[in-house]
Amino acid sequence: MDLEETLLGLRRRREGALMPHVYYGDPDAHFSHRLIETLAGSGADLIEFGIPFSDPTADGPTFQAACERALRNGTTPSSCITGMKELSKDLGVPFIVTTYYNIPYVAGVGAFLREIKAAGAQGIIVPNLPIEEAGPLLEEGERQGIHVILLVAPTTTEERLRKIAEMASGFIYVMNFEGVTGARDSLRDSTLRLVRRVRRHTGIPVLAGFGISRREQAEALVSAGADGVIAGSVFTKIYEARLDDPTEALPDVAEMVRELKLGCVKKQRSSPSV
Repeated sequence: MDLEETLLGLRRRREGALMPHVYYGDPDAHFSHRLIETLAGSGADLIEFGIPFSDPTADGPTFQAACERALRNGTTPSSCITGMKELSKDLGVPFIVTTYYNIPYVAGVGAFLREIKAAGAQGIIVPNLPIEEAGPLLEEGERQGIHVILLVAPTTTEERLRKIAEMASGFIYVMNFEGVTGARDSLRDSTLRLVRRVRRHTGIPVLAGFGISRREQAEALVSAGADGVIAGSVFTKIYEARLDDPTEALPDVAEMVRELKLGCVKKQRSSPSV
């Protein structure tokens, strides 16, 4: 399923997208396959497929530990891409790769984007790459047909926001907090205001993440005009308590997906057409 078609179809149905974020290989590849299959099968519309990195500066303790476990068990960028290729051909949902820039830089940006596209990726998120330095990635993304997903935060200035809106592709990632990832109980008013600010500059879809862990947060975001929500650490926290056999946590993961997805459709307001 094409990313743009997926988001447009959801928007027409006045339904927000749910994109879970997981780091592949935590605690091993077999479980990651089961986890991603569970996420997609329980209602996730997109999959944010994280490639573990040794210094995940945008991530909080939960995802830092996930990266450490995956790397300790021998997960590599190559094994991640192989795993994504196996999953994407069967699940029928768009895959968005999240990676720190060190990985595509070492591999060669063009070569890396070609490889992930061949494996089924439709977009890429690079949390440690500022817009001022994103030129090569944006150029290669356009050349390879990979959406480069840009991020904005409540502290993003109006001028910078206009620049990001002009260059954005696929969707814009709105961060709930200026800081690191991690499940939180609260949703700041500044996030809701930021969603509305982005809406004033572009009709491109807007997905909001960082700290999403409750249905009520999803409801508030889609009511404010977001096209969906991104949740990650909340799923990792469910299974990390049962690492001896994390598959036991999959029913609870599925229930969390269903709960957040309900928040994406309740109280949804019409969004501007693209």
